[in-house]
Amino acid sequence: MTAGIDTPDRRGRIGLHLTGRDLDRNPDVVVKDVEVLANDWYVLRATTFEQRMSDGTWRTERRETYDRGDGATILLYDADARTILLTRQFRFPVYVNGHPDGMLIETAAGLLDEDDAEAAIRREAAEETGIEVGPVQHVFDVFMSPGSVTERLHFFAAPYRSDDAHETRHGVAHEGEDIEIVELGIDEARAAIGTDIVDAKTIMLIQWALLDGPFA
Repeated sequence: MTAGIDTPDRRGRIGLHLTGRDLDRNPDVVVKDVEVLANDWYVLRATTFEQRMSDGTWRTERRETYDRGDGATILLYDADARTILLTRQFRFPVYVNGHPDGMLIETAAGLLDEDDAEAAIRREAAEETGIEVGPVQHVFDVFMSPGSVTERLHFFAAPYRSDDAHETRHGVAHEGEDIEIVELGIDEARAAIGTDIVDAKTIMLIQWALLDGPFA
């Protein structure tokens, strides 16, 4: 008996090897097998499928996918003050891949878990910045790393008042979060893209805010 397949794993999941087997939306792709490689917390699968190529021949491919669930992120902005509210926290994956100290400046974000996207981003904004947001604007949904990661990220924006950003430290302690809030002028943030701001979702929301959003 295998945890996550025949019996519940530590997150209570079973049947993890069935994901993708019933896909039939693309007649040129036929899933043949799904193997669970790891499911310690998120799920790493290897899927074997046959794909009909443009010349009509069929090829057998094997691809690994990392399933961590879908997520949401939000840009908090003060249009009058021309500021945005970001976070800074340690991210080991960027640290091990060459970031100077792993302290990444980002928009507030998190996984949906059992919530819908809007409820999740309200939760994450409160946990990471201390801001209880009012009405939110859905901006777009994006697959951030489609070559290997299944996650779809839901992008939002909402106003905040600069005067409401009091505490500098936030996060859920039992989840290992130690998050500093960073308030930047939008022009300062734009100038920092590619140097101090190197997180993709954050760059995308800053650019949206300048091109089509509150600072356009």
